[in-house]
Amino acid sequence: MRIGLSMYGTTYAMGLHPRSGKRPMNAENVIAWSLGANLQGVELPEVILAASDLSAIAELTREKGFYVAVASGGYDPAKLGEACRLAAASGARIVRTVAGGARIGGDRRHLAGSWGAFMEEVREGLTAAVRIAEQEGVTIALENHQDLASEELVWLCESIASPNFGLTLDTGNPLATAEEPVEFARRIAPHIKNVHLKDYWIYPSEEGYRLVRCPLGQGVVDFPALMSLFRRSGLQDLPMSIEIGALEARHIRVLADDYWPAYPERSARQLAELMRFVHANSKPAADWRTPHEREAAPDDVNAYERSQLRSSIAYMQSLLEEVDSNESGEAFL
Repeated sequence: MRIGLSMYGTTYAMGLHPRSGKRPMNAENVIAWSLGANLQGVELPEVILAASDLSAIAELTREKGFYVAVASGGYDPAKLGEACRLAAASGARIVRTVAGGARIGGDRRHLAGSWGAFMEEVREGLTAAVRIAEQEGVTIALENHQDLASEELVWLCESIASPNFGLTLDTGNPLATAEEPVEFARRIAPHIKNVHLKDYWIYPSEEGYRLVRCPLGQGVVDFPALMSLFRRSGLQDLPMSIEIGALEARHIRVLADDYWPAYPERSARQLAELMRFVHANSKPAADWRTPHEREAAPDDVNAYERSQLRSSIAYMQSLLEEVDSNESGEAFL
């Protein structure tokens, strides 16, 4: 398993946020920073990668075994086709995309009554896009972007049925579709091609709970259990990009009366298991707002992001060293 960096977890530091006051970092600078931090890859926004020297990046991926993934979006086959061609030219093997539809926080209420038609549209677009991915020799990996539930992601994979289509597991986002992260990963494991490493603190609310970004290993996601699951599932070479959560908390309103109509059928037992997890891992009542939400100065938000990123890198590198050590011991015994 290889640890890399997604630019979207540090949008002030990377110059992606309009309030940062900085120009966006280019692909070469992000790659150089990642190599300096002993990371093994990057996931770059399509527009950032397109402005770079693609042949030089392709050479880097060959010489150093450094992975590059392309962060695209949507299910329009023309747009995703361009992303696939960009990936092939840069040596990237993965094009990550998102379906959308739901509002951030898993809220589908505005599509009640039309969610099924939306999913058919997503399947049709992705099926056409995957034909292009097959021609270019790359894989489209659809993310659980606080929009689609595990049942829907598996349905898409089984419907499209191509080795060039799979999933990007975001380790924190299952909580936005009312699912426990490790169990979610277990359900979609046969289709995982790419990973976003994310963790959250949970703060209860009257309508459900809020998800607040935090460094990896300090929140509710059981990363040792996930690494064990990946190993047992034969996913040792996964690209795993650190993507700390958004600067705005996500409010998951699972207790609202009208939250569920567009979701797959869930049993009372499933909801009870989720709420037990939430209550067991919730933080005490406090000001959960990030520095960005408190309108701190851009330099302060930048420093906050960088501190969380450094902590996250150290945690994941230590965890993988421990996993590798345990594997070596098992092999010896």
